[in-house]
This record gives sequence, structure tokens and C-alpha cells, in this order.
Amino acid sequence: MENPFRSTTRHPIERAAEWTIRIVASFSILTIFLIFLFVFRETLTLFTSRSDLSGSTATTARSDSTQLTPDSYKPESYQAEEVPQEPASESVGRGKPSGVYTPKNPYYPEIYNAETGMFPPDMDAVSNEDHTNPAGENGIPLWKNLTTDVWQPVGEQPKFGLIPLIIGTAKTTFIAIIIGAPLGILAAIFTAFFAPRRLREIVKPAIELLAGFPSVVIGFFCLVIVASFVQSTIDSEFRLNTLIGGIGLSLAVVPIVFSIAEDSLSAVPKSLREASLALGSSEWQTAYRVMLPAAAPGVFAAVLLGIGRAFGETMIAIMATGNAPLADWWPLTPSRTFAATIGSEMGEVVWGSEHYGVLFLLGTILFIVSFGLNALTELYVKKRLIKRFQGK
Repeated sequence: MENPFRSTTRHPIERAAEWTIRIVASFSILTIFLIFLFVFRETLTLFTSRSDLSGSTATTARSDSTQLTPDSYKPESYQAEEVPQEPASESVGRGKPSGVYTPKNPYYPEIYNAETGMFPPDMDAVSNEDHTNPAGENGIPLWKNLTTDVWQPVGEQPKFGLIPLIIGTAKTTFIAIIIGAPLGILAAIFTAFFAPRRLREIVKPAIELLAGFPSVVIGFFCLVIVASFVQSTIDSEFRLNTLIGGIGLSLAVVPIVFSIAEDSLSAVPKSLREASLALGSSEWQTAYRVMLPAAAPGVFAAVLLGIGRAFGETMIAIMATGNAPLADWWPLTPSRTFAATIGSEMGEVVWGSEHYGVLFLLGTILFIVSFGLNALTELYVKKRLIKRFQGK
């Protein structure tokens, strides 16, 4: 039967607003999907030979190289008229270090760092032909390189061991949840059952506002205040370590855990609380024996979302953990997380290199873990919470 109170005519402005919302929502979903697709595509470059990805581009580059001359690749010199450049073949033995690299390939300039005394690897074998090594740029099989305990992406033989990053991420996330989850849950219980109404109206919005607090400010607070206090208290060897980073991440976790846990506790039917009090239970016994178990799926969801926040946090991890990839489980040593590694090195990595692909691999792992935690929260935990409240 048609609803008689429903309007049969629609105003053109309403239709325009409806289609605008649909277009914006569709564009947002498509943008998110394209971002994920880009991350996965860049990760695949780590496992696919460069020749398969370049295709006709490499062929075009080889055909165009015949039209280039060595002079077109010669670097510009500052005040060249005052500092004349001698040919590399004649400069050896005239006061110039004997270890200066003199390339046979004229397309590469002469390279020497007199301050560090470091010389580049032999680049004479480099040509315009495809030179991708399926085993990796340093000749080590990829999976063997990823499973080592050394992260040293810059060097003659780059090492991309993920074990120090896995340990660092696990340590900081564990410390953040151990500190932040109990504080958030206890604060939610107090706000939901014990705090006066006026105090609840002040405390709840104030804590929820902390969820939008800039993470760089929290990192700076841990860097300046918390690190000095902890080092003077426990006399730790390292001023910045995993414990400091975990404390900083817990400050970002508490608002999320508190907000979701408080909403779950407040959604429990009041009849359960009244029945418990009528049977002679105290307020505290009612809170942790009746109300908290009834809201357990929602509280568990809050903890999962807190883990996702601590797992993917970047600035706090960079500023407060020491940012050193050490394969050590001791909480008072520096560490480095997945997110901190991406934030520190993505701006300086060479596009298309093996290091570039490994960083996108870390981003893919972050996405998979975060997506899994959120999916588990939305599709399983919250459904169980709703069924429990409905008595099913």
C-alpha cells in the first residue's frame, strides 16, 4: 500500500542535491580505490622484472640514445673559468687521488667525494640495456634479503631486512595498548556509570577532542618532556627508546578506546543495571560484572581500533622511538616501525629502485593489517554486540 503522507512531487533543488551527493560519494570511493590500486601496483614492481614493466619505453630510450652525445650529459660547473677542468685521463698522477673513479662510459661524469674518501661502485658495465637482476639489485635473492635482521637500504649492497621493523612495530604497538587500553576502558566506565551528569558532559567531549590532536605535537612532547623524565627516573642508556614511543602512541590510543568503549557501555539497556542494583549489587559490582561483560564486543572493537591507530602512526614513532632499526626485544632500546620507515625514507628514495618497491611493500602490509582489523571490528564484533543487545 502506498504511503499517503509521502510527497509525490520532488523539487528540482532536491534532485540536484541528491545527484550531487551521489557523484561526490562515488568519486570519493573511486579515489580511495585508485590509491589502493596504486600502492599495490608499485609493490608489484619489486617482484616483476623491469623489462616487463617498461615495455616500449625502454625500446624508445635505446633508440633515442643514438642521437645523444657525451657533451649533452656533461654536468654544469660553477665558476668554470676560474677552476679549469682537466681530462680525467691526464689528471691521474698530477696530485689527484689515485682512487678517483674514471668511467669508461662517457655518459657518466667523474665522481669523487674528497671529504669522505668514498668511491662509487663500478658503473662501466651500466648501459642503456635492461640490467635488472631478478635476484635483486645486490645479487641476493629477494626473500632472503627481506628475512634478514639488518635494515641498511643505502650502501654498496643494500639490505632490506624486515625483521627489525617487525620487532619495532610489535614492541611499540604492544606498549601503547598495554598503557592506553586500560586507561581508556576505565575512563569510559567512570564516565558512563559513576561521573555526575555535568561532569560527563565536560569530560566526554574533551577526551574525544584529543583524537584530533596533532600527532606531531604529541611526538614533540614525548621528545622534550617524557624522554627526559623517563631517563632521569630509570637511568636508561638511550634517551629515545621504544618505551618513550609506546607512551606517546598510548596518548593517541586513549581517545579512540575511550570514545568507542563509552558508547558501547552507554548502549547497554538500563534494565540490566537496575536489575543488578535491585538484587543488592553495588555500583562497582554492577559495572564490572554486568555492564562491562554485556558491552564486551564493543570494548573489544575499541581495543582493535586502538591497535590499528598505534600500528599505523608515523610522526610519534619517528620522533620518540629513536628511529633505529634494531632487532632487539628490550623496550629500552631504540626501534623503528613500518610507518616511520616509510615516512623517513620515501622522500629520498630513487623512483623504481628496489628500495622504492620495498617501501611500498611496507605500505601494503600496513594497509592489509589495518583493513583486517577494521573489517574484523565492523563485520564480526559489532554484529555480535547488536545480537547480544537484541537477546539473540
